[in-house]
Amino acid sequence: MLAYEELKKRGIVFAILGKGYYIKSVEFSFEQRYFVLFDELNAFKEDLYSSFLEAIANRAQIDIFFHHFNLEMFRKLINESNGNYSKYIIMPTNLVGAASIIKTLPKNDVYILDQTNEELADYPSVHQNFVKDIFSALSEAKPLLDRYKKLVLLFPGFKEPLGMVEGFQKFVDEFSFENSVIPNFDHQIIEKGTVYIIPNDRHLVEVIEQAKQQQLQLGVDFGIISYNDTPLKKVVENGITTISTDFKSMGLLLAEMVVTNKKYRIENKSNLISRNSL
Repeated sequence: MLAYEELKKRGIVFAILGKGYYIKSVEFSFEQRYFVLFDELNAFKEDLYSSFLEAIANRAQIDIFFHHFNLEMFRKLINESNGNYSKYIIMPTNLVGAASIIKTLPKNDVYILDQTNEELADYPSVHQNFVKDIFSALSEAKPLLDRYKKLVLLFPGFKEPLGMVEGFQKFVDEFSFENSVIPNFDHQIIEKGTVYIIPNDRHLVEVIEQAKQQQLQLGVDFGIISYNDTPLKKVVENGITTISTDFKSMGLLLAEMVVTNKKYRIENKSNLISRNSL
């Protein structure tokens, strides 16, 4: 039976309940099959995935799936993959109930990516520490932030990690900044002297469009700090300041752990990248 389970993981046989095992393919070249479950694909996660693929270097078959922040899709994809792969690489994001679903998988074969939590503390991971990262970045930016009157965190809370709010609140409390946390921008009037901290790129566009309508100068009349760096943010409005982890490094670290079968919990480094928007 153990031999059959190993052949299932390698994609050579499949099982039909009550009937037995059947050959899926006689042409196979990989001893390892990795199930990779992302929340979504965007520019920076494409960098993560590309660096992971490059580091794996054709040593395994990699199947990637997306749950799009939908718990039922998350559950379905994991249930259907269970037992069919040698490794399971999961982005649980902030889905409530994700941990209990992940725990149905073979524990020794699971790796957590990007976001983790106390319920998943027993699993190896390469992740961001959002509380520490946003607090550290804002602390580094404080000499620039002191030029402004108010900090506003745009936080819809659907996709974004809750640790962002905790780290932001810790910073504004410690340094006594006037502040607010709002779920959306919706073409509000921008007040001079306000810095917007924006995890969502759609809101970034909305704030910039509103500033143009009000004829405000970014970096002078108001400021922006965006989350997650992309090549476009280097050039938009002469440069957008970002708080960003190194997604290529995240992919490389993950690949090294998976290939060597090592079990670590690694906080991927995050940096403030200062540009003209602040």
